[in-house]
Amino acid sequence: MNSMDNIDKLLQEASVAIANTSNLQALELVRTAYLGKKGILVDCLKALGNIDPSERPKFGSAINNAKATLQDLIANRSVLLKSQELQKILAQNPIDVTLPGRGQKLGTLHPITRVRNIIENYFVSMDFTVFEGPEIETDYYNFEALNFPPNHPARNSQDTFYLKNGLLLRTHTSPAQIRAMQTLPLPLRVITPGRVYRCDSDATHTPMFHQLECFVIDENINLGNLKGLLFNFLTAFFQREIEIRFRPSYFPFVEPGAEVDMKWLIGDKERWLELCGCGIVHPNVLKAGGIDSKRYSGLAFGMGIDRLAMLYYGINDLRILFENDLQMLEQF
Repeated sequence: MNSMDNIDKLLQEASVAIANTSNLQALELVRTAYLGKKGILVDCLKALGNIDPSERPKFGSAINNAKATLQDLIANRSVLLKSQELQKILAQNPIDVTLPGRGQKLGTLHPITRVRNIIENYFVSMDFTVFEGPEIETDYYNFEALNFPPNHPARNSQDTFYLKNGLLLRTHTSPAQIRAMQTLPLPLRVITPGRVYRCDSDATHTPMFHQLECFVIDENINLGNLKGLLFNFLTAFFQREIEIRFRPSYFPFVEPGAEVDMKWLIGDKERWLELCGCGIVHPNVLKAGGIDSKRYSGLAFGMGIDRLAMLYYGINDLRILFENDLQMLEQF
């Protein structure tokens, strides 16, 4: 490199070599020869030390300009060669644009959503109102208004997710029951489906799950109304007559309270399967909802929508519903 003419000659030779490349592999060889770590232009830069100091800026600038020019030429040639290769492939393997697309899959509703829709449609057809409360609740609506005593185990942080400022993630949808009493006119026929949260996780429990609360507030409500409502709902849901039984139990928000079992085929034997809790709404709960307990009475039951989905679809592990396994979900 003794003169600027040599740099111009080098640039001209490289430009011709780039223009004559017929494929991307040949273009890469040219790029490496001129711009690689051991390329010609790198050698030119190393040779600047042998040039008169006053001439170095001029030659250095010329080399950098040549480098930038070659980079642009190589980039443009690469685009052209890629386009030519694509056209060659298309010519050899023509595409029939009239063929349907491959791998098209339609989404579907999650089994829990399907079951929830079945439940809501049934109760709406029975003139019930669907009422949803907030998932972040106060201690008052989640416990106190539902007649939970201050020392009740459910208030323990081992069972309940507490947040800042006295708030918590609701442990059941029953708080919506109080909000509905305070909001809607009497008589009430309401269901409150939604997500709830508890510190629990195993094959039949998850920290977040879905619950259905159903309650009726009217004059002269009794346990017979409750049993008839449950029997008719379960028979419609499972599309066959379901045998149920009531066992006395305690819940702070109902008096009297009961556990409901239904007869279910497990393996080759029919067994009683615990389904839900229920009872006659406690007068203290009616009072918290602003309702005269001397004139009105109510019935209520609560059950897990996820448990119903397991029974409906024959799923034996609740966690499967929340793992988002596409092979499992595609079955629905």
